Amino acid sequence: MAKILDRLLLFIYSLSIGILSVIAILLLSGAIPDTVEIQDGPAAYIAAIAVAVILFLLSIRFFYISLRRDRASQPSVDQRTEYGDIQISMETIENLSLKAAGKVKGIRDLKSRIRVSQAGLEIMIRAVVDGEHSLPLLTTEVQRQVHDFVQETTGIPVADVSVYIANLTQSPSFKSRVE
Repeated sequence: MAKILDRLLLFIYSLSIGILSVIAILLLSGAIPDTVEIQDGPAAYIAAIAVAVILFLLSIRFFYISLRRDRASQPSVDQRTEYGDIQISMETIENLSLKAAGKVKGIRDLKSRIRVSQAGLEIMIRAVVDGEHSLPLLTTEVQRQVHDFVQETTGIPVADVSVYIANLTQSPSFKSRVE
């Protein structure tokens, strides 16, 4: 929503500055008769026209930016094989890592972030655990599962899997009612 509002404001701004600069150019060049006289002579006229032209060019650029579509491609990992190029989106790798970490018993509320380095993928997993399992064993299992699953599925080397335990879930305690 904010991006649409920003584009709308940029459109209105560029349109208004463009119109004002065209009017200023026409007035200063004498194309439209005016009663405005600049006291400083021809140097002031030239400077004013130059400023108006620069503002007009900037408004054209902003107008173009406000109307063009975002063609920015999603970040991906690119591989070249003997058959051609392969692009795997970062979102796909994040979902694969979440799928692998979700298979580990005792893990809840997963989030994943991926970075690409020279050594391979660096995967950061944020999780909430149930607190009923050993944290070192649980995190080691998550690291192993994510590392193996992502590397086998994508064919991209995984350099590092970090696990951040954000919190424990509170298991509901049931009290028996006696009537």
